[in-house]
Amino acid sequence: MIWNALLLALREIRRNLLRSFLTTLGIVIGVSAVVTMVTLGNGATKSISDQVASLGSNLLIVRPGQRLGPGRDSAGAPNFKVEDAESIAQQVTGVAQVAPIVNRSVTVVAGAKNWSTVVTGTRNTWFATGNWVIAQGRNFSESEEKAGRAVCVIGATVRRELFPNQNPLGAELRVKQFACEVIGVLGSKGQSAFGSDQDDLVVMPLRTVQRRLTGNLDVASMQVSVADGASIDRVKERVTQLMRERRKITENEDDNFNVLDTRQIAETLSGTTRVMTALLGAVAAVSLLVGGIGIMNIMLVSVTERTREIGIRLAIGALEREVLLQFLIEAVALAALGGLVGLALATVASIGLAGAMGVPYLFNPGINLLAFGFSAAIGVLFGYVPARRAARLDPIDALRHE
Repeated sequence: MIWNALLLALREIRRNLLRSFLTTLGIVIGVSAVVTMVTLGNGATKSISDQVASLGSNLLIVRPGQRLGPGRDSAGAPNFKVEDAESIAQQVTGVAQVAPIVNRSVTVVAGAKNWSTVVTGTRNTWFATGNWVIAQGRNFSESEEKAGRAVCVIGATVRRELFPNQNPLGAELRVKQFACEVIGVLGSKGQSAFGSDQDDLVVMPLRTVQRRLTGNLDVASMQVSVADGASIDRVKERVTQLMRERRKITENEDDNFNVLDTRQIAETLSGTTRVMTALLGAVAAVSLLVGGIGIMNIMLVSVTERTREIGIRLAIGALEREVLLQFLIEAVALAALGGLVGLALATVASIGLAGAMGVPYLFNPGINLLAFGFSAAIGVLFGYVPARRAARLDPIDALRHE
């Protein structure tokens, strides 16, 4: 009985192809929109997680002030000293490496070209804590770090802008009033989770930057790499306690520094992305309800058009449940076909948009099955009323219908 009802439903759909297409258009748009939004959201979340992971694994970032980001209250907070970084490395169990950091925005010159970038003064430990790879050349020698030699390692963006057609190793790069020798080129990392270009930088020995650019011995921030197997939460607690002692903060005073775990960054950004994905998916799902209303409307019209056919079937012995099943299957078939077309469009759109946005395409079978199942459920929900109306027609009245 079900098979015959399905064949009759498909025959009616084929008989009015244009009307069937327009009826399912709302379902097609709804399913494709929901699946595309969720797929792109999952790709964006994965991209953010990968970008945060590129900052360094098991990494703590220590900065002055109580907050990070725009408007952070670091103006009145004292900077760190090199001795703070050395104390963390020596006194905190579970720390692998510590990198003190000073940053300055400057314009660098190579030949007839110039480029505005960020000079990072640090030690060799910075390359390990930040998961940086030296693509060409080398990092600093011990003597270069101690003497504050004018040497530098440049990022991929700086190389592209200043040395597009030449090997930069051994070349001279002018930074304000002094020149430094390029001894290495960093491997590319691309855009960070915050939207900045991670490759747009010049790395120099910390002492060189302090002497020639900042004019003081302050350290703006520190990167603390936690050893494998150590508890990052316990290391964070110990670093916080040590910094409070070194900065002479009493029990009743708040910290004038911030110890941030990169896991917190990833969780915060990923959580925000997931909320936006759910919101966009919910908005897109509204079109599924609109599509369901369209199916109900067309099915009611179809019942009116086929009143005599229904009357004949009931007159020759068809049961109410058979008529009900026929129209219900027809509504579900319309919704399911719309769902299949919507999934196909969503796949094409997701692959294209993911490539354009620079995020990975992650096929999610769960959301695809959920969207298809929901589209079929829409057919049942909005197809029941017309089907019930058809099944309850009086055969005599139906045969008299013109």
